[in-house]
Amino acid sequence: MSHIHKQSSAITIFDVAKEAEVSYSTVSRVVNNKGYVSAEKRERVLQAMAQLGYVANMQARSLAGGRTHIAGLLVHDVSTSYIGEIIKGIDSELEKVQYDLMLYTTHRRKTREAAYVTRLTRNVVDGLLLVLPRNAEAYLETLHHRHFPHVLVDHEGALQNESAPSVRAMNWKGAYEATSYLLQLGHRRIACITGTMDMGCARERLAGYIAALQAYQVPILPELILEGDFLQGMGYQRTQELLALSEPPTAIFASSDLTAFGVMEAVRDQGLMLPRDISVVGFDDIPQATFVHPPLTTVRQPLEEMGSHAARLLLGYIEYPERAIEHIELPTELIIRQSCQVPTTERIIG
Repeated sequence: MSHIHKQSSAITIFDVAKEAEVSYSTVSRVVNNKGYVSAEKRERVLQAMAQLGYVANMQARSLAGGRTHIAGLLVHDVSTSYIGEIIKGIDSELEKVQYDLMLYTTHRRKTREAAYVTRLTRNVVDGLLLVLPRNAEAYLETLHHRHFPHVLVDHEGALQNESAPSVRAMNWKGAYEATSYLLQLGHRRIACITGTMDMGCARERLAGYIAALQAYQVPILPELILEGDFLQGMGYQRTQELLALSEPPTAIFASSDLTAFGVMEAVRDQGLMLPRDISVVGFDDIPQATFVHPPLTTVRQPLEEMGSHAARLLLGYIEYPERAIEHIELPTELIIRQSCQVPTTERIIG
């Protein structure tokens, strides 16, 4: 017996119900967008539809354009407050127009990102939001040519394809201001722990740090620039390396607040005091930044606002796919708290 996949026209609601392990009435409610279905079951049904290629009835479900009234959201993980704040903004906007949100997590795997984009755009969602995409070149051109509504959030700064609508923060400016603040306090030996360097925002923050040092005519020392991954564990590890230098830094600019938390932990474990021995600046201003000790000086990204802007932009493209491409860049702000001070006399370099 040959194994031939059923054509989409032959796939029934019962096939979908079996695949999703739900009742056929649940599938019917999802397809017709009538009655209550839990978010978990709805996602199972929609994934089963995508898996089986059940698209014909999805297309015909609404005479007013065949919409699913679902927006897809692709993120690399959901474990950080950074992502949580952006999702909060997205969700509040979608709720106003009774749109559901389907969330996919790539766990930082580039190939999975492209596969999920392909799956979601097969009549599963009306539009797609991509937060910190890492493999956008694999599918952006296809989305553009298909006129499939999509918006990038905190995307790579040097994207070749400017046809992608986007929302982002002023990463370069934020890093420049953070580093300038440390320089104004009198620090000259300032380290930088970057984010993942295949991400545009990480490269922009490093560039802002370098530009500030150049503006103050401070040498750029490779030993003080270490690659991180925006996460706390790597912040801890890189700080250990910096403190082991024969001439450790007096201040550290961390490319995210989570990295900064790792920095602070490593400094304490070395028996040093914050900010007396080491000043620390983060980036993001996630809610926890006010609760650490000392409270963290950081660059505020308007994360929730970025999410709401992106959702409104996406809804606009769903309604009018041919509308002009927009690139929204929101301002950052240096929030000064208690994690920095003038370097102590015995630690001032130069």
